[in-house]
Amino acid sequence: MKAIVGRKMGMTEVFTEDGQIYAVTVVEVLPNVVTQVKTVEKDGYDAIQVGYEELKESRANKCEKGIAKKANTVPHQVLKELKGDEMKNYQVGQEIKADIFKAGDIVDVIGTSKGHGYSGVIKRWNQHIGPKGHGSGYHRGQGTFANNGRYNHGVMPGKHMSGHYGNESATVLNQLVVAVDAEKNYILVRGGLPGHPEQVKPLIDRTPVVEAAPVEEAPVVEEAPVVEETPVVEAPAAEEPKAEEAAPATEAAE
Repeated sequence: MKAIVGRKMGMTEVFTEDGQIYAVTVVEVLPNVVTQVKTVEKDGYDAIQVGYEELKESRANKCEKGIAKKANTVPHQVLKELKGDEMKNYQVGQEIKADIFKAGDIVDVIGTSKGHGYSGVIKRWNQHIGPKGHGSGYHRGQGTFANNGRYNHGVMPGKHMSGHYGNESATVLNQLVVAVDAEKNYILVRGGLPGHPEQVKPLIDRTPVVEAAPVEEAPVVEEAPVVEETPVVEAPAAEEPKAEEAAPATEAAE
């Protein structure tokens, strides 16, 4: 038997090659890192402990840091034990990915059911509602507590009463694996699975994207167009008239 830890992300629909539609649950399966191997000689049973989703070291306690240090890895948010004959072959530090399953496999899914808070017997145990006519004093009651003389000093164990509904371990058997993608870390399982979907978009690629710094382009300097100068032709200056010779200052007397 093989197993892996994942997270419910939501539901969608897929089509098969023959046109049939399947309602499937998207399960995000990040690589499970083996943090500890338990053996019969040391722990009394065979199992492996895996970590799911990395945790900031500043938010990890001393126990989580110690487990991560022994496994030569980083602390993880979730630590779970997986049992099975096929899981014994893994060693500390190895990763278990979604490709251990393939399309067509039949799996059992264990999860925590969605919490509904404090609920009455109509919702919690699907009991019938009482008469709604005028004068009826019984609408959503939980029925008689009489025990017919078998348990008169108290309420018989197992009596269906109001109380905390949901938020407990639930198992769904014989679910069909529709598709597996180890690169995008998800598995599609036919039908609904227990639990509340995470408040994030499914199939998110968590690989950080490093953007290259923009290269500044050198300014383009364009040459100014060469303007051919037109030669200026000046007209010759006009010759000034020659001044007449001055008369003699004195005339000869007769």
